[in-house]
Amino acid sequence: SKLAALFKHPLYNIPIPEVTEKDKLFVVNPMEKFSLHSSGSDEWVSSSKAETLLPTGKTAYDTYPTWLKFHVGINRYELYPRQDPLMPTLLRDLATQRIVSSVQKSGGTQLKLIMTFPDYGQALFKPMKQTRDQETPADFFYFSDFERHNAEIAAFHLDRILDFRRIPPVSGRLVNITKEIRDITTDKKLAKTFFISPAGNVCFYGECSYYCSTEHALCGKPDRLEGSMATLLPDKTLAKRHSWRSPWQSSYHKSKKAEWELNPNYCAKVRETPPYDRGHRLLDLIDMTVLDFLMGNMDRHHYETFEKFGNDTFLLHLDNGRGFGTHSRDEPSILAPLQQCCSIKKSPYLRLQLLATEPYRLSDLLLE
Repeated sequence: SKLAALFKHPLYNIPIPEVTEKDKLFVVNPMEKFSLHSSGSDEWVSSSKAETLLPTGKTAYDTYPTWLKFHVGINRYELYPRQDPLMPTLLRDLATQRIVSSVQKSGGTQLKLIMTFPDYGQALFKPMKQTRDQETPADFFYFSDFERHNAEIAAFHLDRILDFRRIPPVSGRLVNITKEIRDITTDKKLAKTFFISPAGNVCFYGECSYYCSTEHALCGKPDRLEGSMATLLPDKTLAKRHSWRSPWQSSYHKSKKAEWELNPNYCAKVRETPPYDRGHRLLDLIDMTVLDFLMGNMDRHHYETFEKFGNDTFLLHLDNGRGFGTHSRDEPSILAPLQQCCSIKKSPYLRLQLLATEPYRLSDLLLE
């Protein structure tokens, strides 16, 4: 396994700073036991009588489902640890756990569903919209491209290989549209959009601002549909997130150019603007630039951070569905922050050099 060898390499064993209580997203009461007894809500509830209910030698943490252990493990420096013992179980849960609820996620230009499991874990389902080998036509604007479910899966693994670990875990899954969406949804607007196609397949299209119509319906074979299942981050009521506009966002206009495309000294202006004027925020943004270039993602208009950690924390690399659409050509403009600022952290720079060598070749690792 090249992947196992990579994660044993010294560059993948650089320690993170010591994590104190204030560096943790959640401070957990060791006596709070996870309980599935709740009055019809989709939330987990805790029991403070854990000391009388726990088996000898067990802590309350042992009662938590995997998704909750993932949430509790988030800290200022990483979304999850390098050698995360939870990861195989978490990915398996996303792919196999019974789905008890499916509702449409509001907002966005394309259809996405929030799926709930019996242990109250939730995942974001992005359905397959085109075949895997379908490349974005050269005449397409990036903002009119379909999102790819397999781009979300590949982005998660690429992010791990680059040792950023800033994308929530994603797994692929085959879903039964009839039993796992139509028959269990409580979303009335979604329910109205199901139909049987002339070919006898079960289809639906939901409600959204662009690609939700009978012309863009998602159809099963006859009711099996492939998609990506991404672990949801903690609810924003429990862990607020700040959304930041990327200084190098594309213009999203068919003829106008963005300021960074016209001003070769644009980086000097960014360096004087908070939060890029101190700390490692600009270098973190360049990490994200490297990730986006390797997957051909031009759709990075915003990124998020956990508010609790202020400006001194990692960037969340969310929403990667428009990556991996152009396997036969690169898009150099994505690298504008790196070219204009001429800066990169030492460790990602050394890892990129390592991933260009035969024993650790990036394409082999991603294939694995």
